[in-house]
Amino acid sequence: MVELMGVLTFPGVIRLRAVGEEKLVGFIAGDPRKRENTGWILTLAVTPEWRRMGIAETLLAQCEAALQMPVIKLTVRRNNDAAIRLYEKLGYTQIDIWSKYYRNGEDGLVLEKKMTWV
Repeated sequence: MVELMGVLTFPGVIRLRAVGEEKLVGFIAGDPRKRENTGWILTLAVTPEWRRMGIAETLLAQCEAALQMPVIKLTVRRNNDAAIRLYEKLGYTQIDIWSKYYRNGEDGLVLEKKMTWV
């Protein structure tokens, strides 16, 4: 929960949300790290009943545009096949594995996308 609080409160973090039927159905946060010339997607989530409707894709595209960085990176759980397929479809490629990155000991795959507007 501490990590989520940081995402919600750190200055400079881009936060976008998707609303459906007057309730929050998805959100994304991105961190523009100007010193690294890289944007990081910190979190992306869509409630289960709203998945596979293009919400994650739209949130990701809007966050990438708002970040305005030449490279966007993110980390995804190794076993999250649906998310990995989505990211690969949108131009992300795996560049690293962070061993035991998540609290439960699961590895995190680091994905990267080089943006075309640069």
